Amino acid sequence: MLPVIALVGRPNVGKSTLFNRLTKSRDALVANYAGLTRDRKYGEAEFDGRKMILVDTGGISGGEEGIDAAMAEQSMQAIEEADFVLFLVDCRAGLTPADEMIAERLRTHSKPTILVANKVDGVNPDIALAPFYELGIGELFPTTATHGRGVRSLMERLVDDLPENVEEEQPEEATGIKIGIVGRPNVGKSTLVNRLLGEDRVVVFDQPGTTRDSVYINYTRDEKPYTIIDTAGIRRRKNVKESVEKFSIVKTLQAVEDANVVVLVIDASEGLVDQDLHLMGTVIQSGRALVVALNKWDGLDPDHRDYVKTELERRLRFVDFADIHFISALHGTGVGNLYQSIEAAYQSATDKLSTNHLTRILQWAVSEHQPPLVNGHRIKLRYAHAGGQNPPVIVIHGNQTSQVPNHYVRYLEKTYRKALDLHGTPVKIEFRTGDNPYAGKKNKLSDRQKAKKRRLMKFVKKKK
Repeated sequence: MLPVIALVGRPNVGKSTLFNRLTKSRDALVANYAGLTRDRKYGEAEFDGRKMILVDTGGISGGEEGIDAAMAEQSMQAIEEADFVLFLVDCRAGLTPADEMIAERLRTHSKPTILVANKVDGVNPDIALAPFYELGIGELFPTTATHGRGVRSLMERLVDDLPENVEEEQPEEATGIKIGIVGRPNVGKSTLVNRLLGEDRVVVFDQPGTTRDSVYINYTRDEKPYTIIDTAGIRRRKNVKESVEKFSIVKTLQAVEDANVVVLVIDASEGLVDQDLHLMGTVIQSGRALVVALNKWDGLDPDHRDYVKTELERRLRFVDFADIHFISALHGTGVGNLYQSIEAAYQSATDKLSTNHLTRILQWAVSEHQPPLVNGHRIKLRYAHAGGQNPPVIVIHGNQTSQVPNHYVRYLEKTYRKALDLHGTPVKIEFRTGDNPYAGKKNKLSDRQKAKKRRLMKFVKKKK
């Protein structure tokens, strides 16, 4: 395994900024906002040929209550699993009781630690750094993560302290299904993630907007690799006011595009609302396979359950291909059954389709229900072939294909989905019109044809 480096410190000291600079990415959300990071975020960094795993954590202040206590617990778990710790402090704020508390905790864990005095720009280093020597952590490195000042010196020291025998080992990469967990705020997405993983991996709290960033987690179940993506909840646009939440929504939409299968979590106690339908539409437009999970099902009375099922049957006809599960993420009821639908949806979305089979299905569909007439001419659909996967793309060639109406496209989609036994994935139909090989070409006449044309023209003139 590669060495694991945890970035810890108080809120808003620059941990996520340093994480992005070392990983050469913008994976972690960054804003002038205390407590922005809540869950552990992992990334790979490389310096002078040495690779390592970085862990960005939430801030620890010492007086945590409520959700802050859950954030601090995630940070402490990161310290437990780390091989090395970078302890960040804020030069502009000076030494605080929270810094002293964190230093005391690090000493009890006996983890190799480097003290990083961030935000040193604009201050006198000799004056600003002096109080931090009281922590007794060891050598202190002044940095400005925003501009990269002092970062190279820090990494040179860190690489020198890393064990030599870890650099040759390669990290395990998840090659399995990427499962995106999406939904409105506070519907139980993070609870479901923890239940699927079997551990408290992400922060769970009874407060909308607990998750702010998309968290990618690799794991194995029944010797099969998976990557689960916990995302921030998406509210209606009129309710989104904070810029941080806007960036969180962008991260969620990017996670949907990156996922193979999306599990849309709906709060069964609230029923199906318009925002759930908008999210479904977003997933389908992106072409991702879809599984619907109605959470908090165990807390409903029989009458409410019947009402919810009736609403689902009435309003989800446009996603009749998606499997629907009634679960309780908190107690684990029905959660294990999600994997069967996820596997089926992924298999359907990535199956290789033969041209011969697709063309036979097209011919059968046309014989059962012919395309309509356009300008007195029948639309002709000749053959089909595969054009892509996840979602399955079927390319159909013929004449006047630009005139195929939407209702006939939906008919073809349902026919292919039924004939190919596809579950959980939308089917995308694309059309190609064959070009006229003689368009724009002038026919060259032989001498005999030219003489015949002249005689014909003379005959026409005499008739006139």
